[in-house]
Amino acid sequence: MTAPLTPPHQPSPHDPWQTPPNGGGPGGSRPGTLLESPEEKDLRADLRRAAVVGAVVTVAGVGLGLLWLWLAPRVPLVSDNTAVFLSDSEGEEAIGADGTFALLALAFGAVSAALVFWFHRRGGVALVVGLAVGGVLGSVLAWQLGTRLGPTGDVVAHAREVGKGVIFDAPLELHAKGALLAWSLAAMAVHLGLTAMFGPRDPEPEWGVYHAPGQAPVYGPAPSSAPADGPADGPVPSSGSEPSSGPAPSGPSSPEPPAPSSGS
Repeated sequence: MTAPLTPPHQPSPHDPWQTPPNGGGPGGSRPGTLLESPEEKDLRADLRRAAVVGAVVTVAGVGLGLLWLWLAPRVPLVSDNTAVFLSDSEGEEAIGADGTFALLALAFGAVSAALVFWFHRRGGVALVVGLAVGGVLGSVLAWQLGTRLGPTGDVVAHAREVGKGVIFDAPLELHAKGALLAWSLAAMAVHLGLTAMFGPRDPEPEWGVYHAPGQAPVYGPAPSSAPADGPADGPVPSSGSEPSSGPAPSGPSSPEPPAPSSGS
């Protein structure tokens, strides 16, 4: 006789190529889906927040550019139909334009960092990176916007247009390119300070109270087991001697040696 064969429409229970139910493993998950750990979810959320912060800070560079165009001092020029000269050779308007941009960028950095900390108290490295990148991009946008909306860069054509001996404004320029980093530096410094003072704190570790035998209580982690040196209570035998296992043996004691005589 031969054993009955498994019907073709019913798979064998020991078939290694059998498709699991619901297209997944023991949990019945669908194919192509992976379980994300809490750390990965937090990382994705931090990256999204950092991207939003960087985009908003970059767009805020438009306000910096308009303020720079409005508040920056102008450099006066004059022409004699042969060349263009500075109307005030001892003026400091060019340095004032750079200083105005740097001060405005520092103010924008402090305000943007305070707003980011207000809405995202948790903080994180991703937010700081978003602030730094957005600050640089916003400063570049403000620089380009101010120079393009300011006086024309064609000084010769402008001098011919206004005529001889007429004072006109020079193009708005940023000579100190290091001012483009002022926004990012101020934002990172202010955000770091606010996080250190008002940010959430990590929970402190719990400490137990350990009372050693015959000693004052010591604050620290409680021991998990008794010390392996021996019993905590009771007398400790001195080194070199062994504890007796029974009563002392009875018997005649050894005779004492006679005392020496004090004769002549």
